[in-house]
Amino acid sequence: MGCDTTEEPQKGVYQVVNVNKLRGKIVENGLNVEKVATRLGMNRSTLYRKMKDGDFTIGEARAICEILNLSIEDAVAIFFADYVA
Repeated sequence: MGCDTTEEPQKGVYQVVNVNKLRGKIVENGLNVEKVATRLGMNRSTLYRKMKDGDFTIGEARAICEILNLSIEDAVAIFFADYVA
């Protein structure tokens, strides 16, 4: 048995980043994706891709938490989501 990494997860069912909650927090802070991307030092399209793919480094997630003044609960809900309907 062991870990078989050849199987791909079902697309659209499991998602690491809760994009809807992240977008909501961006808006709550009076920002948009472009402004957050600029503060992160990345291109807007790169941030959109990272949001779509859930491909954030720990440093990027930490920086987003600081930019958006996220609580621990919000950060966990955004970056450690495991199911998005």
